[in-house]
Amino acid sequence: MATRRIQRTEESRQLLVTAAAELFAEKGYRQTSFIDIAEKADISRGSIPWHFGNKLGLLQAVLDDQLHAVLTTFGEPSGDPLDQVMGFIRLPATRLFITLLAEAVEVDSPIREHYARLHAALRQGAQARIPPEALPAGTTREAFTVLLVGTIIGVHAQWRVAPEAVDLDAVQATIRALLPAGLGEA
Repeated sequence: MATRRIQRTEESRQLLVTAAAELFAEKGYRQTSFIDIAEKADISRGSIPWHFGNKLGLLQAVLDDQLHAVLTTFGEPSGDPLDQVMGFIRLPATRLFITLLAEAVEVDSPIREHYARLHAALRQGAQARIPPEALPAGTTREAFTVLLVGTIIGVHAQWRVAPEAVDLDAVQATIRALLPAGLGEA
């Protein structure tokens, strides 16, 4: 009996996280209400504070869930990393990262630390795949990965704003062509 209750509790929690992630991506954090989330999840709005304490707690759960997805995607050093990144930004759920980015850059933003961790994880994953001998002369792995992650975030933002104007396949081919030999390969 207790096991089923725990399972229902976890299912409810996940439904709320999923609904909130979709709504935050569509409307932004500040414009999304408990009522919106509860209706989308088809769960009582009283469940939100019960599971998460408050809206910020729910947002943190959404970002933790998304960060886990990023780390899982890029944690395995198999496959072509550029293909993985470009495939990842095409996922509908990644719109959330662009929607909330403007809120994350505010100094007092409650999600600033989550974005700092996300970007650090992306840089760390990229650095692990860059052989030092493949870097252009005069560059460091740290600086190169900041540039590479910034490029991907910028491409992602441009594509989300004007998908008809950004050919992701052409951009991927261009990034690959610009990478020094040995980078961007499995």
